[in-house]
Amino acid sequence: MMKATRNCGICVGDVSWEDDGQELRLFLPTEFSFAENIKYLSNAPNECLWRIKDGRIYKALAIGDETPVIELSSKEENVMAIHFIGDTTPSSKSVRAAVVQYVWEWFDLDTNLLPFYHLAKTDLLLHKAVDSFYGLRNMGIPDLFEAICWGIIGQQINLAFAYTLKRRLVETFGRHVECDGQQYWLFPTPHDIAALKVEDLVALRMTVKKCEYIIGVARLMVEGKLSKELLVGAGDYKKAEKMLLQIRGIGPWTANYVLMRCIRIPSAFPIDDVGLHNAIKHVMGTKTKPTKEEIIQLSARWTNWESYATFYLWRLLY
Repeated sequence: MMKATRNCGICVGDVSWEDDGQELRLFLPTEFSFAENIKYLSNAPNECLWRIKDGRIYKALAIGDETPVIELSSKEENVMAIHFIGDTTPSSKSVRAAVVQYVWEWFDLDTNLLPFYHLAKTDLLLHKAVDSFYGLRNMGIPDLFEAICWGIIGQQINLAFAYTLKRRLVETFGRHVECDGQQYWLFPTPHDIAALKVEDLVALRMTVKKCEYIIGVARLMVEGKLSKELLVGAGDYKKAEKMLLQIRGIGPWTANYVLMRCIRIPSAFPIDDVGLHNAIKHVMGTKTKPTKEEIIQLSARWTNWESYATFYLWRLLY
């Protein structure tokens, strides 16, 4: 068995995996359900960065100069298999390890969910969600630029149109690889976007402001003024949040969304999220959405689990 040490955003963990040549095998935490996670991914309308077929997940990854296409499946309990499709099998051990690290982080497999489940069992809002979706992980967006862009794209529009805009952005400015008769798309890099003009993005039917924000973030990243490493290095939730809030186009909701889905800060809490409000309204059976003060009271026991509590409540709706 091989061990790969990785930086997961807010901690360093050991990833247990085996390399059998054409297949990599990840050994998973007990509190993990491949079925629940694939159900969650299947609910993404018009998704362009992965596809699901016959209970398997297919996705292309950009690892250095290579673009392996992976198939994820789970036939054994607490084991996830990573197969390489077509002729995309990496020969380098370092690239194979990077694939493992990406998948491990994507599924948030470092997090021990037992304390969260113990808390949720007696929580008014959470107990039904954890019973319904036991083993679901806070599916992440490991790439910072993709996470911020997705947060900006989704501001003040419905989810279906957000996915449409994402697809237009990816298929216009990203790249794809052909593998076994299928196209697999990769999200544009900051370098792909930084040199663009607002007019280039407006053609996708995004607002001028969102175009400006996305180009601005790309330029900050190209210039080295913004990176995942800098946010992780802040070492504190409030410091990382402040760094993001200083960027044009990033407000409290987007900042906390990025800290939750990419930087993996457990106390990140997009408290103003409409979906969160609707989920609480649904669980409580009330006719009106909760006030911010009511949410603060209801979430008082969630300390350091705000991110997971939010994700599980979202899952009740999506």
